[in-house]
Amino acid sequence: MKRRISRRDFLKVAGLGLGSLAFRTRLELPFENPKPLPQFPEGNLGRVLWLSDVMSRPTNNPVAATTTGVLYDDNIIQLGREVIGNVIGLTNQRYFETAQGYVWASAVQSVKNLPNTPIQAMPAGAAGFWAEVTVPYVDLALESAPISPWIQSLQQYNYPPRLYYGQVVWIDQVIPDPGGVVYYRWNESPAGHGYGFGDIFRADGAAFKILTEQDVAPISPEVDPAEKKIVADLTYQTLSCFEGANEVYFCRMSSGAEFDASGAPVDKWATPTGDLNTHWKIISLNMSGGGSASGYSTPAVPWDTIIHGDGIAIHGAFWHNDFGERRSHGCINVKPEDAKWIFRWTTPYISLAQSEQRLTWPDHGTVVSVTKKTV
Repeated sequence: MKRRISRRDFLKVAGLGLGSLAFRTRLELPFENPKPLPQFPEGNLGRVLWLSDVMSRPTNNPVAATTTGVLYDDNIIQLGREVIGNVIGLTNQRYFETAQGYVWASAVQSVKNLPNTPIQAMPAGAAGFWAEVTVPYVDLALESAPISPWIQSLQQYNYPPRLYYGQVVWIDQVIPDPGGVVYYRWNESPAGHGYGFGDIFRADGAAFKILTEQDVAPISPEVDPAEKKIVADLTYQTLSCFEGANEVYFCRMSSGAEFDASGAPVDKWATPTGDLNTHWKIISLNMSGGGSASGYSTPAVPWDTIIHGDGIAIHGAFWHNDFGERRSHGCINVKPEDAKWIFRWTTPYISLAQSEQRLTWPDHGTVVSVTKKTV
């Protein structure tokens, strides 16, 4: 399977090289509202992450299957079964069955279309609220000149700015429109709640579920925290949560990449091994790093459980479904729903009002044992 570059993969490389350039927003005054939510199809849905061939059989072997179609970034498709196929040269052998044929599962994010009824005004006395995207995607409109590398890159290459299923953002204004649409204003770097660049957007409020304390309530708080442990296996790319000797949760993951796009080793992206621990947790975080040659800038990365230094985290990844393959810059990528469960289960426990907590050694939260078998 030839790995096609996605919009996000392209922009994470290009984005930080644009950080010092000044671009005007394409939205001219007076301010234009973003597009309302599209009419997404019903059923079990997938969002196409990068240009992908649809095959007559679940294989990338051109002798065994023919190409029946092509799918593009952000196409929303109805998914059938997930099946095991034959992908030459890569670990992930899974395909999704569609009406056209079979699509390699790594290139499709499983999503839901769960639109919400927006509130009409900000709750009394509230500075804002956390909200989770529960639709395949929602278009954004920028309220001022862009600051962050990711939005500058999107504008330069004429890509629409969007948020995607599973992202979590801080909403600081509710803006009813005379036309009947209610817009929420996303502040990427609100005081005390984020580490973004400071861009401000608005989007159709129907895309967002307002989080409640129940959404972040601790899982198994009655269990002695010392009995909780995570084992992340770099060899098999699996993550298991244990309470004593009992495995209570399992998922696939993607740890640090071992090779770059040219095939050269990249030790700087390796995930640290050994007994680490959860010492910083935050509901959502802008993750940026590197330079113009290998940089990345990703907003609203959800459910961040930091286990090493100031950046190596277990977190939700909405930009790939390549779990089981090594591909991160050192973090442990899991599906957003897996990251949310892990966030709630691990200590220290976080409330919505708090939204973030850091611990200072020797205090620490749940132990995370990162292992790698030697050959």
